[in-house]
Amino acid sequence: MTASIALPTGYQHPAVPALLGYLRDVTAELGIGLESCTVDHDSPVSAYVALDTRLPHYPDRDVALLWDEECGWSAAVETHSGEDLIVLRYLGGTTVIPSPRRVARFVTALRQDDHTVGRPDPVPLRAAGDAAELAALLATR
Repeated sequence: MTASIALPTGYQHPAVPALLGYLRDVTAELGIGLESCTVDHDSPVSAYVALDTRLPHYPDRDVALLWDEECGWSAAVETHSGEDLIVLRYLGGTTVIPSPRRVARFVTALRQDDHTVGRPDPVPLRAAGDAAELAALLATR
């Protein structure tokens, strides 16, 4: 189930409250708010953060940050045809919940076309599906 952050959704994945706290911290670091986010409660739990920016090689496409419980953060651009997003880079690292400052540096690098931050391919950092484990992990942030 995908839901806007501001709207009640009925069923809520056990990790969503902690994920919302993490997203609140990340979006604050980026200078935007939770109104830019949606969360998908299905497995793998994921989030979409709309960014108010353009990238040098995609000046006419909307940009978003994507987060999922397996690979963490990635950056993507919207397509013009309504197809799936085009993922450009993955933040990578050792955790699916890097610091908000590290996520902001990733966005800055994207804007500057700096390919020294992040990686072109996904790196699974954890397996999806254990709701209690994910909730505990997010609570440690």
